[in-house]
Amino acid sequence: MVRWMGMRAAYYAGNHTLLVDRCVPVEPSEGQVRIRVSHCGICGTDLHLYHGKMDHRVKMPQVIGHESSGVIESIGSSVTEWNPGDRVTVRPLDPCGACPACRAGNGHVCQKLKFIGIDTPGAFQALWTVPAHTLHRVPESLTLAHAALIEPVAVACHDVRLGEVKPGEYAVVLGGGPIGALVAMVARQKGANVLVSEVNPFRIGLLRKLGFEVVNPRETDLVSLVNSQTGDAGADIVFEVSGSDPAAAIMTDLLRVRGRIVLVAVFSKPAPVNLHRFFWRELRLIGARVYEPGDFDEAIALLAANAQPFQDLITGVYPLDDLQRGLSEMDSGADVMKILVDCAS
Repeated sequence: MVRWMGMRAAYYAGNHTLLVDRCVPVEPSEGQVRIRVSHCGICGTDLHLYHGKMDHRVKMPQVIGHESSGVIESIGSSVTEWNPGDRVTVRPLDPCGACPACRAGNGHVCQKLKFIGIDTPGAFQALWTVPAHTLHRVPESLTLAHAALIEPVAVACHDVRLGEVKPGEYAVVLGGGPIGALVAMVARQKGANVLVSEVNPFRIGLLRKLGFEVVNPRETDLVSLVNSQTGDAGADIVFEVSGSDPAAAIMTDLLRVRGRIVLVAVFSKPAPVNLHRFFWRELRLIGARVYEPGDFDEAIALLAANAQPFQDLITGVYPLDDLQRGLSEMDSGADVMKILVDCAS
């Protein structure tokens, strides 16, 4: 990684390469604000970018990152609801507003959606200019470091909301990585009894410390366990967060009659799914892509209230110069859950 001292940005340049160079501030135009970025989390999407799997969407070299927090530094014309000094996070979606999905009120899955941090420059930089409509206010009770968790918590809020989780329901989360752990926390906050399936020993240990029942499906017959705990009825809901073929194959076997599956993970190719089970038990499959404004509001409220130990998922906070190290560590699957980057250091 090339390093430059001063006001900096981390640019993805392809082929597992990040260049830390001078930040090039962009003056906010009409309807935009410029943010002095505080922290930004590393997520699975950043790892996909790092591996070159989204090069067709990126204009290299480009700043990536989207799990952000910061303070407004300046505003463009026609921005009336925000002022310099406001503490904010960014909902990194820029819909077209005109396609059939947008016209139907589903701008979060716009058919021409620009995801900020992929299709346009992201948050791993000192100064970041974004549309004002993407902003959410961060309360004073929440540190800017912890506010970088708002975006991934909003993902979990969206998943749990679409799954219609109710108090007392039995939920299985397949995959205990950062998003799976957050889904488990939000489902527990809704009153569900949560079982997490995970194979990584570090993540198993951390989730158990956080009070979850966690099993390794390579060592435990997951279907038998769920049936034994539900009187042979099966789970009410399964969240598939692992993106693995074995999980896709087993998820239908875990469910009761009229149970629900929320598909959170992104599958790059078709996976084996027991469609007969869908017919036989009248199951429901729900796709969950990103989030809507209300999901961000709920995430902010949960974090501000310290409703769940979300901050315990933070493994470390690295300076911007160590972004590549953070990506490599998260990619390795070693003793790591969530790494934040201090973009001001």
